[in-house]
Amino acid sequence: MFIGHAMLAFALAVLFAEWRGWRPRRALAFGAAAGAFATLPDIDVVYAVAAIDGGRFLGGGTVDPEAFWDAANAVHRSMTHSLVVAAVAAPALGLWSSLVRRSARRPLLVSAGALSGLGGLVAVAAAVSGPLGGIVMGVFVLAGVGLAALTARRIDLSPRLVAAAAAIGLFTHPWGDLVTGSPPQMLYPFEVGLFDARVLLHPDPTIHLLGAFALELAVVWLAVLAVVRVTDRSVRLFSDRSAALGATYGVAALVLVPPTLEVSYHFVFSILAVGSVCGALSWYRSASPVRSVLRRDAAASGRLRPNFGAVAIALAGTTVALVGYVVVYVALA
Repeated sequence: MFIGHAMLAFALAVLFAEWRGWRPRRALAFGAAAGAFATLPDIDVVYAVAAIDGGRFLGGGTVDPEAFWDAANAVHRSMTHSLVVAAVAAPALGLWSSLVRRSARRPLLVSAGALSGLGGLVAVAAAVSGPLGGIVMGVFVLAGVGLAALTARRIDLSPRLVAAAAAIGLFTHPWGDLVTGSPPQMLYPFEVGLFDARVLLHPDPTIHLLGAFALELAVVWLAVLAVVRVTDRSVRLFSDRSAALGATYGVAALVLVPPTLEVSYHFVFSILAVGSVCGALSWYRSASPVRSVLRRDAAASGRLRPNFGAVAIALAGTTVALVGYVVVYVALA
């Protein structure tokens, strides 16, 4: 889901920029900034670094990821996933970026606005959730300030665009957690919840997991297709027959323990491995002397980049693998 948050914000930002008629480079830069801001709320898991019991995490010579998540979930999807916090943080980070660029006409007034907004978030979190809340929100604010500064300097976005990118990223993030975990506290610090429980896609826990994975995959497709559209590439990038290899993953439904949200590592890693093999095979097949010349010529003219083509086939292969697994699993159910 971490990747999905970034991909959704990236896709929406790029498509918006393309609709506004921006140049491809600027549209992709704006999308990259939005995607980066979309990962920011998950920094709340940093609490686990201080709270985790090292003996539990590395007990018995093995790594227990559940020990990390048990500690992280004490604050995960709470204050940093709030739409109220996003409404304050986004414009404040835009103001901060104007100070970094030294483009503010009234620097003292802008500084007061940025610091009052960001400092107010930390103060409210500490008042509502105690010292723990203040620490978590403080880390969130510091990371946001650093990201806003990096965006302003390296990507060269105006303060308004930094604020817009932050808004897209922070406002879209909480919605991606509705089917995979406890519902985010979207209106923190107010004790009002938009959702009381996880959104259930299907009573069967395995089908629910497959549905959640399909949603995640759809978001990645949206991001990739946004790149295809804004750079005038062809959808033929996804048509390599190497992707058909993914259909063999249906056999996994016969041998693997059915995955659920609680135990999904074996499914996620294996299906991504199959997709990666599809992409690698496509890249290898395109490395013949004749095709290599054609691809280099196309890349030089800006129509195609071989690496992006391999990613496209990997995505297509993963999608075919998911369809194959679902068909076999449903047939056996």
